[in-house]
Amino acid sequence: MQKFEPVRFSRQAPDFYSTLNKRVNQYFADNRIDKHANGAMRFKTAFMLALYITPFILIFTLNITSPWIMLGLCVLIGLGMAGIGLSVMHDACHGAYSKNDTVNKILGYTVNMVGANAFTWKVQHNVLHHTYTNVNELDEDISHGGILRMNPHDKWKPVHKFQHIYAWPLYGLMTIVWVFFKDFDRLISYSKRGLVDRVKASKAQEWAILLFSKAFYFTYIIVLPIVFLPFTWWQVLIGLGVILYISGFILAMIFQPAHVTPDSTFPLPNKETNTLENNWAIHQLLTTKNFANKSKFFSWFIGGLNFQIEHHLFPTICHVHYKKIAPIVEYTAKQFGLPYHHDKTFLKAVYSHALSLKEFSQNTVVPQLIPVKNKEQLVEA
Repeated sequence: MQKFEPVRFSRQAPDFYSTLNKRVNQYFADNRIDKHANGAMRFKTAFMLALYITPFILIFTLNITSPWIMLGLCVLIGLGMAGIGLSVMHDACHGAYSKNDTVNKILGYTVNMVGANAFTWKVQHNVLHHTYTNVNELDEDISHGGILRMNPHDKWKPVHKFQHIYAWPLYGLMTIVWVFFKDFDRLISYSKRGLVDRVKASKAQEWAILLFSKAFYFTYIIVLPIVFLPFTWWQVLIGLGVILYISGFILAMIFQPAHVTPDSTFPLPNKETNTLENNWAIHQLLTTKNFANKSKFFSWFIGGLNFQIEHHLFPTICHVHYKKIAPIVEYTAKQFGLPYHHDKTFLKAVYSHALSLKEFSQNTVVPQLIPVKNKEQLVEA
């Protein structure tokens, strides 16, 4: 397994992000708003945690014997798990929830509470995905190397011919794989590739946290129900499967339409210089897409991740502020002649993603869109 070698970004055309950064900072200063969580965010945090924990408590305290009632409560737990992943731990693991690192760390560990692992998630998401968005073999969100081909540079396999059909039910398996297998595999991989050392973490400590949190999770989610509830072991596992499948499907359906669409580019670094064509901020605009920005409840439930462009450009700003800074981002992008991709509805975004699944199912290399080179500022900043 090869050691991780960082790819460099071009330093050309830096004016866009410096101008945008000034304008966004000015918005917060003028309105005397903190970039982190506010009262609405704290309420949402309590709601999502309660949505996950309360049905579980009811299962143990109401002496439920009906498998159908149990199934309904498992559905609620699955929704709560998705809500925690999208709206709580996501901001916390980005350091966007609070100025206090301890608060971010504690709330980041809510992902351990629901069966995954904060450290491996942060390496895959913060270090790899947010830095090298849509870059094959670096962004693991689009470099599966298996039965799904999410970018035109991934190796094609005959099974990919039908991925636009079978991908949808497979999306629900995401958290099942992550909880039972992927965290262990990723920690081994990141250790061998030097990524654990790169983020200055302790391998022994991260393994201890991983093993302890997995033991805690499997104890309360599998062992205790089998011991204390009037259900067989296989009924308990079906309930767990429902929880993980619902959460996995929701998470996949939010993240994939933001990056794998016909509007997205999939840049490759120059082989000689190991450098990407554009600077980091422009790279994010070319590889990221918004959707359903006017839907208030939808945006509330999914942690503002329909404002994916704002999230990628400002990952350390709490998502409750994305709607307000989005016009600033769009206006500035257009001033500099840069794209600001967005679909008006979620269904349109899903359809766009389906088109890319179909396109990448073919054994062809999709041409790269023309990269942005030294775009001149169109309007005085």
